[in-house]
Amino acid sequence: MRVLVAGAGISGLAVARGLVADGHEVVVLEGADGLRLGGGAITLWCNGTAILGDLGVDLAGTGQRLSTLSLRTARGRRITEVDLESLTARFGSAPRVIPRGSLIKLLAAGLPDGSVRFGARVRDLETDRDGVRVRTATGAEYEADLLVGADGVRSRVRALALGDGPAATTGLAIWQGLTPAPFDPGPTTTLMIGRQADAGFMSAGDGLMQWFFELPWSPADPPARKPVEMLRRRFAGWGAPVARVLDSLSDGDVELFPHTRHRVPRRWGAGRCVLLGDAVHAMPPVGAHGTNQALEDVAALTACLRAAPAPDAVVDTVVDTVVDAYSARRRRRAARASAVAANTLAASGPRALMQSEPVMRLMAAVPPRLAAPGFAGLLRALSDRI
Repeated sequence: MRVLVAGAGISGLAVARGLVADGHEVVVLEGADGLRLGGGAITLWCNGTAILGDLGVDLAGTGQRLSTLSLRTARGRRITEVDLESLTARFGSAPRVIPRGSLIKLLAAGLPDGSVRFGARVRDLETDRDGVRVRTATGAEYEADLLVGADGVRSRVRALALGDGPAATTGLAIWQGLTPAPFDPGPTTTLMIGRQADAGFMSAGDGLMQWFFELPWSPADPPARKPVEMLRRRFAGWGAPVARVLDSLSDGDVELFPHTRHRVPRRWGAGRCVLLGDAVHAMPPVGAHGTNQALEDVAALTACLRAAPAPDAVVDTVVDTVVDAYSARRRRRAARASAVAANTLAASGPRALMQSEPVMRLMAAVPPRLAAPGFAGLLRALSDRI
């Protein structure tokens, strides 16, 4: 089958690798003039690293393998620690923090030369029983049997295929960056939870640290001219090592990313178009499920294509069958992951009560031996792979 993929991000390149391995003819259309290597680091849980392994992506020596997830209060008191090594032993794949640019390079390196066409932003598309035709902003035209929209939270493919607008903002944003580490966090990823703010930090390998600060935010808020000063003010009084992280930063290190969330549609495509990743279920980064869910989409879509009717069947019917099967397979788990992320980030109401220091001290009384099975159960509930 001839397949066009809109977007050369993690999900677009990953699905391209899977499709090429299965013998499909794949062209990736990317609006930028080259691979987009920014965006800090990402956390891959056991399902994400397992799927990348299935795609032939060797993560050894890249980023930082994780052994512990540490949850603390804003004052630095331990709530609980999750033994991630036990999850590695259980699921056969290790969680890892990887600079986004490093993963992009690994994924792109596994594609045939010329697979990615740069400067090819999707502008319009037409579908009929003969195929899908895509026109880019420069006027170039491409034809295929199937178009995969992996073009992110402002997906043009989703807008054209489903008539939907971009993902809505949630009322929070994350200020984050990937910088030289002021200290070595080792294999522990740490999340500090406050009543109306969160902070986190973890090693990304090669002497780099991924850090983030999450706060209420509105599109009407003027951008902070001195973001580090703002963060120091907002996180004053937080426990160690928040001040140490902030003291190591300059304003140029800080990137603002508003939280967004999509309505997860019942059917993940229309005509000859199908969606995956942020294009279909953008969700807040809380819990680091977004990229992992996108990789789950990749695994499901490639599996549904493998199970489709024989190549000599009518292609239009094949595509309908694939979209239906793929939507049914992924919709519930992706919606569940989106709900988990959205409910976890609420900065008022129930969360404000649950994340008061007295309540979190009670949570800290839960034996650590129960934390890993609980987190494993969450991952299993969100994954088809593990």
